[in-house]
Amino acid sequence: MKRLLLALEMGAIYGAGPLLVLMVRQPGVLFAVLWLGASGALVSIRKRSPKPHLHDLIPELLNILLRFTILAPLFAFCTWWISPEYFLRLPRQDPRLWLLIMGLYPLLSVWPQEVLYRAFLFERYHTLLPTAFARITASAQAFGFAYIIFLNWFAIILTTAGGALFALDYERHRSLRLTCLEHSLYGCLIFTLGLGRFFYTGTAWHQG
Repeated sequence: MKRLLLALEMGAIYGAGPLLVLMVRQPGVLFAVLWLGASGALVSIRKRSPKPHLHDLIPELLNILLRFTILAPLFAFCTWWISPEYFLRLPRQDPRLWLLIMGLYPLLSVWPQEVLYRAFLFERYHTLLPTAFARITASAQAFGFAYIIFLNWFAIILTTAGGALFALDYERHRSLRLTCLEHSLYGCLIFTLGLGRFFYTGTAWHQG
């Protein structure tokens, strides 16, 4: 019975939650659900979540930065090759808005997402997801499904892949700070390169 209730709870949070936001289509509701949910989730797991030692995280940090230095230029080249008209559009046309997004995005968006889709999911549902493969897969799928609110396949596919990467690393180091950093690096890169239009509710919901 406990496992069944946990499964229903998980489905409600990661399945019904994004669908409810999509039905309402109000940015205020989106951020309220995201932040209230993350705050409650963090409180519920604070005493149980692992506390990795700093010296254990240094190699992980170096791996994250090295991977990013390799993937970022490749991602930039692909973006320029496929959509040269959008390449670096935001920093070129509206540098103030770009700087604002670079500063606020990690706090307003990345942190609550990583609490919900990594820290909370891994800790709260460990009995339903007893293996690393199960946790990583569930995290990636839930994370990708959350981006259904943007009403385009690119956002869902990209975030599913990103969610798998973040979950894979989180499974290894269990550091919320590191996974927030990694998420922030790739998210800021996406907005910088000109792909932010795929992750903007104003455009998606207006067209929908």
